Amino acid sequence: MHPELTIRAAMKEVLPTTLGYIGIGIAFGIVSRASGLSVLLTALISIFVYAGSAQFVLVTMLLSHSPILSIIFSVFLVNARMMLLSTTLSPYFKQEKTWRNILLGTFLTDESFALGMNKLNYTNRTLNFTWFNTVNLTSYLTWIIGTGIGAMLGSLLSNPEKFGFGFAITAMFIGLLYLQVIADKTIPIKQQLIVILFVLLLTYFGMAIIPAKVLIIVVTLLGCTLGVILKHAHA
Repeated sequence: MHPELTIRAAMKEVLPTTLGYIGIGIAFGIVSRASGLSVLLTALISIFVYAGSAQFVLVTMLLSHSPILSIIFSVFLVNARMMLLSTTLSPYFKQEKTWRNILLGTFLTDESFALGMNKLNYTNRTLNFTWFNTVNLTSYLTWIIGTGIGAMLGSLLSNPEKFGFGFAITAMFIGLLYLQVIADKTIPIKQQLIVILFVLLLTYFGMAIIPAKVLIIVVTLLGCTLGVILKHAHA
């Protein structure tokens, strides 16, 4: 990464994310088509929902003829963490116009959030609309393209898991996490590893007693709480 907050820098730095989005987007397109949804409906889901894992939940629930209110609530619950991510980012965009902040929040994803947090380590803890909006929109367009490719291939590949597409998003997160740990000099690596281990253990044992949709939010809140406590203790 570089300290520049330009469109060119954003296009270069978002490349690993877009490669991951192509893989998981193709996987979603294939799964959606295999579930009986048309190419057009599959594309519309990615255009208007744009929620990664929530889209898989959406397709599954549509296939099982779940009530529309249940589908809406489930998708909302899976993505409720975005409110926490947006709140974390908001201090860096206080000077931006309201419509710009709404635009950033609308297209924010886990990956663009992680990329932004990592970028702070190279820009003296600053971000701007130009850089972040480029990251968001590039990711969004890539997701739609990946979904379209997958939808068109859906009739040929009925089992995307055997090609490893499902692991693309996991591999991307591992890479982003590694870059964040080695780049952030404001927090000792030991403290970061403690939080990571805490989140892993909480997720592993929590899956046995808490529904996955709720677990995401619970783990996020507890992980952030531990991180804040450790950071203030170090300060």
